[in-house]
Amino acid sequence: MSERPILLPYADPAFRADPFPLYRQLREEGPVRRAVIAGGLDAWLVTRYEDGLAALSDSRLSSDVRDAADQRLLQQLPETERDSMLSNMLRSDPPDHTRLRRLVSKAFTARRVAGMEPRIRSITDRLLDAVLPAGRADLVADLALPLPVTVISELLGVPVDDRHEFQHWTDRMLMRGAEPPDPAVVNEAWQHMRAYVTGLIRDKRAHPGDDLLSGLIAARDEEQQLTEDELIAMVFLLLAAGYITTVNLIGGGIAVLLAHRDQFDLLRSDPELLPGAIEELLRYDGPVSPGIARFAREDVEIAGVVVPRGATVLIASAIADRDPARFPDPDRLDITRHDNAHLAFGHGVHYCLGAPLARLEGQIAIGAVLRRLPGLALAVAPDEIRWRPGGLRGPASLPVTFTPGG
Repeated sequence: MSERPILLPYADPAFRADPFPLYRQLREEGPVRRAVIAGGLDAWLVTRYEDGLAALSDSRLSSDVRDAADQRLLQQLPETERDSMLSNMLRSDPPDHTRLRRLVSKAFTARRVAGMEPRIRSITDRLLDAVLPAGRADLVADLALPLPVTVISELLGVPVDDRHEFQHWTDRMLMRGAEPPDPAVVNEAWQHMRAYVTGLIRDKRAHPGDDLLSGLIAARDEEQQLTEDELIAMVFLLLAAGYITTVNLIGGGIAVLLAHRDQFDLLRSDPELLPGAIEELLRYDGPVSPGIARFAREDVEIAGVVVPRGATVLIASAIADRDPARFPDPDRLDITRHDNAHLAFGHGVHYCLGAPLARLEGQIAIGAVLRRLPGLALAVAPDEIRWRPGGLRGPASLPVTFTPGG
């Protein structure tokens, strides 16, 4: 393994469009590689599937950014909201994580997610209805972006009159499309969202409804409930982890299918393949790249390499999910692939709680596009698609044409 960290060239449009040749090189060079990642941070990439699977279940690797030696990671969080943001499941470890997940699971149930299906279909159809007459659209701005934030708004019980402002501040909070993010704008957005969510929680306590936030407020585990900060952190987690990643799954999935017309045509001819197709899209080109961060509580040996205490360890799911030792012919998109236990949603105690909702939104949105937009084609050359920077993988826009309808 080289001692000098390799720079992941996020500023290079060619790398953003196709990072996989470099990812393949890193995996072939060694199971653990030092790299400079987004924000100039030094990290240790775990590049192979079996090592990544083990690392995601290793209790010596923490999810709490306060265990990181590089304090810039903590400083990236808005100072006024830092304590709230560190109170969520994504950034906590057992036993706190165990308690939080048990409480949240009482409200965020499979039944609740399944019950969202008719609304997700309705929202998707309404969004496509708006673009059908024109015969052209940006499938990120017109579908992939508004669908998840509308679903999250409805899931949380955000009143209809507040949803435009809710989406506005969500976009600013997550700095959609901004390079580099403006800390002042992010802080302002977090403060607005905290004030709004605090008021929403107060209203739901007084007048509970049949929504997730009311369910989270009511959730009990013996005498334990979520604290105010934990409720706010859970809303922020839904927005941060469940918004842009689903945008990328939908937008990126359509882009990948358009680049593989044989798979596009196969899926359009046989919609029963959609569930497996979503898994393959997650494996082949998932919405998080290169992977999932952890922080070494102590010196940890991974695949024969000693990673020092405090180091940022990036379990590189985007690299590991193309490991030929685990997936035959891994660089080929195959929507009929059966053995597809990818790492896009993580593994172990931190396996993504929102994975069923993301899968459902992806299946409905991509299925509707295939069904309702005949003659679908890119409106730009493939190399003109703009891809997001940093650790999120997906197109910033996806201009397409199709046969006008309506």
